[in-house]
Amino acid sequence: MMLSFFDQFMSPVFLGVPLIAVALTLPWALFPKPTTRWLNNRLLTLQGWFINSFTQQIFQPLNVAGHKWALLLASLMVFLITLNMLGLLPYTFTPTTQLSLNMALAVPLWLATIIIGMRNQPTHALGHLLPEGTPTLLIPVLIIIETISLFIRPLALGVRLTANLTAGHLLIQLISTATFVLLPLMPTVAFLTAALLLLLSLLEVAVAMIQAYVFVLLLSLYLQENI
Repeated sequence: MMLSFFDQFMSPVFLGVPLIAVALTLPWALFPKPTTRWLNNRLLTLQGWFINSFTQQIFQPLNVAGHKWALLLASLMVFLITLNMLGLLPYTFTPTTQLSLNMALAVPLWLATIIIGMRNQPTHALGHLLPEGTPTLLIPVLIIIETISLFIRPLALGVRLTANLTAGHLLIQLISTATFVLLPLMPTVAFLTAALLLLLSLLEVAVAMIQAYVFVLLLSLYLQENI
């Protein structure tokens, strides 16, 4: 029984083709394309308003050099939100529950921010490893600690996204299984459990959006330190 709970996180394969590739390309087919008309429809207007609001909020603390990342981070935000939301539908697969995918997104983007900082302002980038006014005896220890924390950042990005989505999916499956088991035995308790399942599903919708936002927000903070 415990193994079946984790089967939902296995990458499905159909006719030798991993369906995670299909799941990764599906989000881009769902968004409407901009038109050449003077006025957009409601869906395009809502999409443009969301992207503009998110971009302004993320890049307001950054200087002009960091605004070059606006297209990349905005696209990543929309991509992660769509994947997380589609994974809540029945009979679907959530690619962002795979640590390998999240690390494949986190490590290159984190490394790009570090390379930019080392190339443009190496003294300032290395200065983050040693706070100002540190006692002489603590300098080697703090450098080691800050270096370790620097290399833990991409791991924290990937693990945070994976753990939150995996825990939510497991809770939904556990509570739904309990509802089906209790329905013939204790209908009243089963209906209460079903109400809890509905509330948890609404919470997971919020978690799917918040975790995508946190992923991109942390990347923007790492970028802010290196530009």
